[in-house]
Amino acid sequence: MQPVERTNPEGVDYGWVMQMTFVTTILVGSPIVALLSLNTTLPTWGARAAFAIRIGAVIWFVTAIALFVYAKRTNAGDGGSSPEADAEN
Repeated sequence: MQPVERTNPEGVDYGWVMQMTFVTTILVGSPIVALLSLNTTLPTWGARAAFAIRIGAVIWFVTAIALFVYAKRTNAGDGGSSPEADAEN
């Protein structure tokens, strides 16, 4: 049996960013879409779906950029290791 290879990527953990983008967009974005839809006339299901997609896409994009910047500045998503601890090993 071959041993499992480990990697220690430098920089941003893109998997963490995408997972957190998904969860944050669902938890925060869906109430925003619901609140914005209260003042909009949406007579058909097609209109409702198009509205949700248009607003949701903007929320998804803004969330992804914000989480990327956060991860880049704080080393978020690195599994709790710090550069100092990695240098000691």
